[in-house]
Amino acid sequence: MIRQTIRLLVAVALVSIASRLGAAEQWETLQAIHLIENPHNSSQPGAHGELGAYQFRQSTWRMHSRRPFRNALVRAHADAVAVAHYDWLSWQLRRNGIAPTSYNIALAWNAGIGAVVSGHAPRASREYAQRVVNIARDLERATVAASISSRTPMERIVLIP
Repeated sequence: MIRQTIRLLVAVALVSIASRLGAAEQWETLQAIHLIENPHNSSQPGAHGELGAYQFRQSTWRMHSRRPFRNALVRAHADAVAVAHYDWLSWQLRRNGIAPTSYNIALAWNAGIGAVVSGHAPRASREYAQRVVNIARDLERATVAASISSRTPMERIVLIP
């Protein structure tokens, strides 16, 4: 009876973890992009007029929002557009037979989807994508460590998230 209960708890935990993996990877990738693009949340436009936490260009903003471009400075609005853009890039990558990994999402975020699909992303964009992956990995490790340390000893044994 105890073994069955433990197996059930492990199965429930694994399903729960699997369902969160996509969302967690998305969050970590977007956080990493934010930390590279605008780590101090500057309200000053970038060299090409980019705004907000993710340094959106106006054309990218307009793909995903009807709000005025200046709202890219409002974090909640920027986060919503970032999620929509991430999902759009992911769909475009899959549509072209490319895995929507954190690296490929970041590469497309920086170089554009066309550069990723054609295989002609510049070196600076490939380095950017690798930085995003490295930061996202660090964020994941920090999240897992915090999650494990907050669990009771029994939860740690049966892997309940």
